[in-house]
Amino acid sequence: MRCYLHAFLLCMVFTFCSLLYVFSQLASTFEDSEEWNLREQGIPERNSHDTGHILRKRPGLAGLRDREEGLDRERSGSAVKEHSDERSHLAVVACGPRLEETLTMLKSAVLFSKKPLHFYIFAEENLHHSFRSALDSWPRTVQNKFKSTIYPITFPKDNAKEWKKLFKPCASQRLFLPLILKEVDSLLYVDTDILFLRSVEDMWALLSRFNSSHLAAMAPEHEEPRIGWYNRFARHPYYGKTGINSGVMLMNMTRLREKFFKNDMTAVELRWEEILMPLLQKYKLNITWGDQDLLNIIFHHNPESLYVFPCHWNYRPDHCIYGSNCQGAEQEGVFILHGNRGVYHDDKQPAFRAVYDAIQKYPFGENMEASLLQPLEASLQATTHTYCGRASHLFTKRLKQSIMSVHQDITQSRQSGHYFNTTP
Repeated sequence: MRCYLHAFLLCMVFTFCSLLYVFSQLASTFEDSEEWNLREQGIPERNSHDTGHILRKRPGLAGLRDREEGLDRERSGSAVKEHSDERSHLAVVACGPRLEETLTMLKSAVLFSKKPLHFYIFAEENLHHSFRSALDSWPRTVQNKFKSTIYPITFPKDNAKEWKKLFKPCASQRLFLPLILKEVDSLLYVDTDILFLRSVEDMWALLSRFNSSHLAAMAPEHEEPRIGWYNRFARHPYYGKTGINSGVMLMNMTRLREKFFKNDMTAVELRWEEILMPLLQKYKLNITWGDQDLLNIIFHHNPESLYVFPCHWNYRPDHCIYGSNCQGAEQEGVFILHGNRGVYHDDKQPAFRAVYDAIQKYPFGENMEASLLQPLEASLQATTHTYCGRASHLFTKRLKQSIMSVHQDITQSRQSGHYFNTTP
C-alpha cells in the first residue's frame, strides 16, 4: 500500500511540474507576440538587444510605411518588389568641388533611363542653391523624368568631426543613409565620379536577385589578386579574396536596419547604428580607404549578407590600366564607368576623360548618336596609346545599345502619342 502511495505522489509532482512548464512556455509565447506587435506598430522597444531573438524567430522582413509624398508602400521579402510608381531611388554625396561632376553623373542617369528616378542629393549647404538652379535649368521633358530631394550633410552629433574627416570630406555620409532615409526601403548609392552607360533601372533590377539573406550588393575591388590592394596591404579584415569597392552600392535598407551583425568586438550581434562607431574606434589607425574599409570589415564577418555583382557594373581604371581584366566587360561592355582617382579631370587616363567630356558637353534634346556617340568615338581613337584606350571599345559597346534602346522607346512613345523622353 505504501508503494502505491509513493507512486501516486510522484505522479502528482510530475504532473504539477509539467503544468508549470506548459504555462511558462505559453506566457513566453504571448510576451514574444506582444513585443513583436509593438515593433510592427512602431512602438520603441525597451532594449534593442532583448528583441533580437524575436527578429530571428520570425523569418522575412516587414517593409516600413512610407510617409514622404511620392514614395510608395512595399514589403521586403526574399525578393524585392518594385515600387508601384517604378521609381529607382538614387543617392549621392557631394562636397567641395564636386558640383559639376555630380551633375554629369545625374545627367547620365537621366539620359538612358526609361523609368522615373528619385535623386537623394546630400551636399554642403553652399551647394544647395547651385544644385537646384542647375536641375531647374534642364528641359521640362527631362525634369519630368525625375524627382530630387536635397539634404544637408549630417553626422551623429557626438562624433561629427571624426566622421567628416574620415578619408575624404563627407565620404562617410553614405554609412548613415539607412538611418537618415528611414522611410526608403531600397536605395542605389553611387560616388560622384560614376557615369551610367546603361539605364539605372537595369541596375535596380539586381535587387530581384537578392536571396533572403542579402541586404547589399557591391563589386569586387579587384579581379586580379596580383594587383589587388586589400590582399597585399590591408591591416584589417576584408571581404573575400580581394575586398569590395563601395563606389556603387545597392541596398535593401529595410533589411539593413533590422539586421544584427556579427563582429570581432563583442560576442553580441549589433545593429547598424550600434556597430559603426566601435568599428571606427578599433580600426581608425589601420584603415586607408575610410568608410569602404569599414564596409569590408562588416561584410567580412557577415559574408552571407552581401550580393556580389560583376565588375562591368563598376568599371574602374584598375580593370584596364595593366591590361584588360574584367571578363564581364569583355563580353557585354561597360555598364557603369567609375572614374576614381580623379581621372575625369587629368590626363592620366584619357579614355575615361573622353567619356566624361562627351556626356557633360552633350546638349539635351540633340540626337545622341550624332552629338554624343560619334564625338566620343572620335576622341577615343586618340587614346589608343594607353592600355585603357585600347580597351575603349568596351566603353561604347553597351552605350550604343542604350542609345538605340532610348531611340526605340521614343519612337514608340510618339506613335502612341505619349512623348516622355528627349530626342536621341
